Amino acid sequence: MSDLKPIHKGVYILPNLMTTASLFTAFLGILWAIDGQFEKSALAILVSCLFDGLDGKVARLTHSASDFGVQFDSLADLVAFGVSPAVLVYLWNTHMFGRLGLVSSFLLIVCGALRLARFNVQVNVVSKKFFVGLPIPASACTMACLVLFAPYLPEALQTTMLPGVTLGLAIVLSLLMVSNVRYASFKDFEVLRSHRFSATVTVIMLFVLVASEPKLLGFLIFIGYMISGPLYTFIILPLLRSHRLRRPSAKLS
Repeated sequence: MSDLKPIHKGVYILPNLMTTASLFTAFLGILWAIDGQFEKSALAILVSCLFDGLDGKVARLTHSASDFGVQFDSLADLVAFGVSPAVLVYLWNTHMFGRLGLVSSFLLIVCGALRLARFNVQVNVVSKKFFVGLPIPASACTMACLVLFAPYLPEALQTTMLPGVTLGLAIVLSLLMVSNVRYASFKDFEVLRSHRFSATVTVIMLFVLVASEPKLLGFLIFIGYMISGPLYTFIILPLLRSHRLRRPSAKLS
């Protein structure tokens, strides 16, 4: 007889509760952005990202994943990581550019929607080791961390350069979401299992570093992740391919 016990029906609602929490936090973030509390709005996006990560983990641990949950999660992600950061950056800085600022903020929503739709269609086709295009939570967290990082800049730069940087970053993030650039998914658990001690030490060090200066290092980490995609796709990957092509010729000689 099997030792596996049937899962209680109440367990199936847990991932959807996490998704609802993410959606509610995003709603609060939008209200705070409208009220001019931009740092609170940015923190709400980061908390939404935390809940978004937990709902998938809970679904896998409890074996309660469902097609309904996948669709609900995708719709919640559009609000949490598309609408919420778009409203935040527009009210924070990009409104200064008039129609251009409006369009650049809207790009975060429409490109995020396209990114989610493509992900849902290709989820069983593409490799789990990489995302095709910048994930929408990473895009939203990058914008949120920019808001939190802004106080580190001199006041002169905050009034002169920061609005332009915000506008440019919004456009770049939007284009990266709908691009074919590959980003690491960090879902390759075999690597973690074979290097458990090293992985544990790395995670602890990252946690200590981020905890020491969360606003500064959080922004640098997400900017680094944003840059890692083009770096891997256009520089490292072609080098790896050329190296593999040279190996047979070297053996023949």
